[in-house]
Amino acid sequence: MSDASAASTAHELLRRSLERGRLGHAYLFVGDSAEVLEDAAQQLAQTLFCQQPLARSASGIGTQACGQCSACRRVAHQSHPDVTWIRPGKKSRVISVAQIRDLIHMAQVRPTEAAYKIGIVTGAERMRTEAANAFLKTLEEPPPDSIFVLLTTDAERLLETILSRCLRLNFASGLIRVDDAVSAWLTEAAASLSEGTPSLLQRYLLLQSLLTALASARERIEENLTAISPLKRFPDAESEQRERWEDELDAAVEAEYRRRRGEFLAGFHAWLRDLWMLTLTTGGATFLPNLAESSARISSRLASQEARRNLEHWEQTQRLLLTTNAQEALVLEVGLLRLSL
Repeated sequence: MSDASAASTAHELLRRSLERGRLGHAYLFVGDSAEVLEDAAQQLAQTLFCQQPLARSASGIGTQACGQCSACRRVAHQSHPDVTWIRPGKKSRVISVAQIRDLIHMAQVRPTEAAYKIGIVTGAERMRTEAANAFLKTLEEPPPDSIFVLLTTDAERLLETILSRCLRLNFASGLIRVDDAVSAWLTEAAASLSEGTPSLLQRYLLLQSLLTALASARERIEENLTAISPLKRFPDAESEQRERWEDELDAAVEAEYRRRRGEFLAGFHAWLRDLWMLTLTTGGATFLPNLAESSARISSRLASQEARRNLEHWEQTQRLLLTTNAQEALVLEVGLLRLSL
């Protein structure tokens, strides 16, 4: 997918959200170019504030900015009083907690002349940990009439708690890449679910196939890490030292397994996102090409609201597994049963 194609899809999703009056309160724009992301954020602000929109929804909401009115020009010049831009410091190259607190204060003040207050954080991955933590409650419970747009070219560096509170839109040029094991499970899942509305049995078979894939992943991780552990190289070490190595090995296996499990869950999340995108716009899915046919069949029987709720449910599933010690199989069972497919 080209930069232009990815951006076009993301803009279309935003336009559809505007038409339905379902604009989110927090967005994460992810892409390869900071310029593309800033341009997208600017276009969103102009569309919301435009005084002479070129197109409107059935309800009268502007969906295409003119780019020429006073509001559009001030947004472009970054001088509109209801748009706040936050950037990393020129010397420190980080976003400080003081900057985030200023942004939060801005959002709590009523708009000066527009219907919204918009806060745009460019280079969001450069937020210090304390800055990100200070932002969490506001993202979860935003002030009325406020919208936050976080821009990043490196989403992996953002805290999971930040990621889970934002609606992610992809402006990147490339397809999401997954390895053979994740791809095989996703292909099996998509094919099974596309054969008509899945029964309860099919959902449990899907759960079992996921658990089997994860068990195989854990087994390979244990084999690989055990092979390079000091336990193998120094079999005659003292018992106290061996106990420490065993603890370190267990911790390493668990950490690597959680990372690997995250890849499976993220792949499924990306596919659910494509189902949602297909309910909003025409065109093929943007994830794995070999899932396109199955994705089209499944999305054709979903309302966009159902597809959006699927994303929310799966995000909750990922968050539970990441932040709690809840039983893995039970969390995945509930997560899969809650999906509308």
